[in-house]
Amino acid sequence: MNKEKMPFQVWILTLAAFAIGTAEFVIAGILPQIATSLSITEGQAGYLISAYALAIVIGGPILTIYLARFNKKVVLTGLMALFIIGNILSALAPTYNLLLVSRVIAGLVQGPFYGIGAVVATNLVSEKMAGRAVGQMFAGLTLANVLGVPAGTWISLQFGWHNTFFTVAAFGAVAMVSILTSIKSTGHGEAKNIKTQLMAFKNPMLLISLAITALSWSGFMTLYGYLAPIAMHTTGYGEEAVTWILVIVGAGLIIGNILGGRSSDKNLGKASMFWAVAMIISLVAVGLVVDNKILFVVAAFIFGIASFANVPAMQLRVMNHGGEGQELAATANISAFNLANAFGGFLGGMVLDSQLGAGMIPFAAVIVPIIGLLFIAKVNKREKTQGKLATDFN
Repeated sequence: MNKEKMPFQVWILTLAAFAIGTAEFVIAGILPQIATSLSITEGQAGYLISAYALAIVIGGPILTIYLARFNKKVVLTGLMALFIIGNILSALAPTYNLLLVSRVIAGLVQGPFYGIGAVVATNLVSEKMAGRAVGQMFAGLTLANVLGVPAGTWISLQFGWHNTFFTVAAFGAVAMVSILTSIKSTGHGEAKNIKTQLMAFKNPMLLISLAITALSWSGFMTLYGYLAPIAMHTTGYGEEAVTWILVIVGAGLIIGNILGGRSSDKNLGKASMFWAVAMIISLVAVGLVVDNKILFVVAAFIFGIASFANVPAMQLRVMNHGGEGQELAATANISAFNLANAFGGFLGGMVLDSQLGAGMIPFAAVIVPIIGLLFIAKVNKREKTQGKLATDFN
């Protein structure tokens, strides 16, 4: 049996995805330090999550459509250069408003880099390895949560939050130089006709699938983005403990990703409903045990598993209904995830700054995902009917 090895170039894309993912999620660990340093509330610091996520939502699909026609090596190098600039500006930002702007600049990179990078990754391997190559690249995003965020938090505590952004920029620079030196210039990719891709969005099932992602996922960032303030103000941990709490939750995310992938391959309808319910229950559980140090960490770990197990099902469902516009549908789903992240960052910040306080964040996080359950039930019913019609017809 021919065991094909993953090309070195795919690992470079993994490194780039790791840097980009760390830039997105590291705010979760350094939020209290930024708030203190810039004399703003922790809720306002949380809006930095929303600014980054909204840049992905709006900029991602537009840039992907525009950049698809150019030489992919040049595009990926240019995107990493923009990413480095954004993070250096974040590190140097003297005020909250400038930090907000720098987050938007860095956020513009994520959608097109993942979209175009995934195409490059699949072109580097044989067809039977395509799925694994994309999975390998996206592993960088999961690793960002397990290693990047805790490491960034530790750097912030030891050397100040500015140095966290400098470190992220340095990772971006290594990735950019590696892309320049080892990825071949691939042609001006025969980008699929934009009109053909946009036509896919006439399919109501695709639109409902994107709505499921946006609604069901919103609970994740509402809690994850504010784990540091909850652990410190409500559960009673010191700020040094935040680093290892994030490592434990990150381990849960990896386990969830694996379990979600396997269960979605077996039965997409059942998996999507099961994991969406599991995430809601885990959020309530975190809220109920927020005063107990040990139970809080256990519940947060389970939340990590339950939340990330939703990701493969959401991505797979969108791809299934993407038709001719699979690439654009996949990018739109990244926008849907980040629309949920933006909303979660905003909702968590509002609750944190209100009379309710940090302890109420997990309960607030449950509201929108419950609406997502109704959509999942609706799609499952439709898919069952369509499947039955297809078998009857045959």
